[in-house]
Amino acid sequence: MNGLAGRLLIGLSLLMTAVLASGCSDEESKAEAVVRPVKVIEVAAGESGRKLEYSGAVKARYEINLAFRVNGKITERAVDIGDRVRPGDLLARLDAADYELAVTRAEADLRSAVKQVGTLKLFKQRAETLYAKNAASKAELDQRTLAYDQALSTEQSAISALEQAKNQLAYTRLHADMAGIVTAVNGEPGQVVGSGTPVVTVAMDGEKEVQVAVPETEITNFVAGAAVKIRFWSQQGMVLDGTVREVAGSADPRSRTFSVRVRIPDDPRVLLGMTATVETQVGGGPAGFNIPVSALAEKDGNPVVWVVERGSDTVRPRSVRLGEFSDDGVVVSEGLSPGEMVVSAGTQFMRDGMKVKVSTADAQTAVNAAPATVVAR
Repeated sequence: MNGLAGRLLIGLSLLMTAVLASGCSDEESKAEAVVRPVKVIEVAAGESGRKLEYSGAVKARYEINLAFRVNGKITERAVDIGDRVRPGDLLARLDAADYELAVTRAEADLRSAVKQVGTLKLFKQRAETLYAKNAASKAELDQRTLAYDQALSTEQSAISALEQAKNQLAYTRLHADMAGIVTAVNGEPGQVVGSGTPVVTVAMDGEKEVQVAVPETEITNFVAGAAVKIRFWSQQGMVLDGTVREVAGSADPRSRTFSVRVRIPDDPRVLLGMTATVETQVGGGPAGFNIPVSALAEKDGNPVVWVVERGSDTVRPRSVRLGEFSDDGVVVSEGLSPGEMVVSAGTQFMRDGMKVKVSTADAQTAVNAAPATVVAR
């Protein structure tokens, strides 16, 4: 009985093993038979070069800091930031009491000098009459003439002093010299300012430009007269052709970047202060294919993409070398060829040799590879 029972147990074990193996084989066959729909992109021919983008702000080409030409305390500020001014408009005023007193004193000195000239002129004329009659000496005549000439000089000095005092009084009022927009105010009523201290900044009407900061590693790609594209954050559909007007000869000591000024064509839609992006295409960069980050996967610690084999509609992992990241994704510098289809989403579900279904719509939405982009904000 023991021998028979043992043979029965062995038979049952073999039967169960066969049944389990058959079940697993069926499950694997079913799994292999599953066709997963995928979204793909088609790799197009890459371009050699890079696109540089630097953000800046629209500024007036000429922006002038206006200041008083005399010292004093501000008693009035007539403009605010954003106000439009025309030549002759009052911007600010100083306390003019001391300067008015200076004018009064200069006027009094001039009146005194004029009376002195009149008196000495009579003395000179009398000396000339007496000398003609031999009633006065030549020395007396010379003395009267000299005194009269000195009085004339004093009168001229008093006239100049009065003009200067009037000018000083006029300088207590700050006027606009040109038409433009007030972009900055640095003085308030009650503040004591010195001559030459900027009080109001005015951006002149006329030519506008974009100022951007370019790192020293890329400054050689910008030269005066080079053509660039200008885009505007607030006007997504507007693209203007700009020209590099000026490249700084030295780097900023703090940021270690170079200032580049780009001339903007006259367009009423472009306003001061708008955010603008200067774009330029430069050669010499590595060729690559721009793919979305979602198309990347990892295998054995290395980046891979899943490539769809045409004809068999199966996916295979492909090791790739990555370049620079951009706003559109990542640049693949090695590992892909033009015309290949890459799974762009759901890479975590892919297995080597898995059957997939690529829809015609997905294939038509393939993106072209773009050059690497360097963006500075």
